[in-house]
Amino acid sequence: MISQPPYAAELGLQLCHDCGNACQLTDRECPRCWSVLHARKPNSIGRTWAFLIGALILYIPANLLPVMYTDMLGNGSESTILSGVIEFWRGGSWDIALLIFIASVVVPCIKFFVLGLLLVTAQRRSRWAMPERARLYRFIEVIGYWSMLDVLVVALVAALVQFRALSTIEPRLGILFFGLVVVLTMMASMSFDPRLIWDAEKNDVR
Repeated sequence: MISQPPYAAELGLQLCHDCGNACQLTDRECPRCWSVLHARKPNSIGRTWAFLIGALILYIPANLLPVMYTDMLGNGSESTILSGVIEFWRGGSWDIALLIFIASVVVPCIKFFVLGLLLVTAQRRSRWAMPERARLYRFIEVIGYWSMLDVLVVALVAALVQFRALSTIEPRLGILFFGLVVVLTMMASMSFDPRLIWDAEKNDVR
């Protein structure tokens, strides 16, 4: 029978969250960077829930409020995220429409679902699919930065349209809410301690 690798606490070690140095469990501060040491991120679940709920609340006005105003030859109109996707698609720019849809709808919804799943299972100390949940956490860390593509596309389109005569495009309040959603979901994923997934297997906290 293959023996399980020892836990850090069994070896009298803990990891510095700032520089990654392996420190003694009795150390209060990291001897390399002098950061305060914690066996787990303090109040990880509570802070992650707070950021996640805040992002969910802001995601509603981010989708309902217009994200940009376009004036073409005196014909002005405001567009939400989804209406902008439809306009780009109908205009033949299916690649930009698909990019905005993935960045502004698919990626945030995946992050909401995965973070909620990780939080609930960590709170319940579930042993269900622990390796897969750890991989899910690494996955949302990777895709989280792609959410900013929607903000960048609006800025790029605004810059390109300004070169056309009698055409203007301006950002609206919705893009601010969406930017805040991106920031809060990134902070939520940073606040979650993935080692809590494995605490259901054996309590490593001293």
